[in-house]
Amino acid sequence: MQNIIDKIPLSLLIVLCLTLGLAPFVPEPHLVEKLGLLVEGGLVKPVDIFDLLLHGTPWMLLVLKLIAMSTGKPKG
Repeated sequence: MQNIIDKIPLSLLIVLCLTLGLAPFVPEPHLVEKLGLLVEGGLVKPVDIFDLLLHGTPWMLLVLKLIAMSTGKPKG
């Protein structure tokens, strides 16, 4: 799993987070809406769960990439 995350460019993850991760921008990003439903216990519809996974995946990959970069061995 670590090798897969290492192969994904950081710039690609940032672009994915800013586009797919925050879409649609108006009235509020789906991720914010779905996280609110999750906290309230209202995340029960399959489409809402799918939306959370779809819009949250880029952010989770970015977090994993940043953790891997900060704890990884120095190259060279």
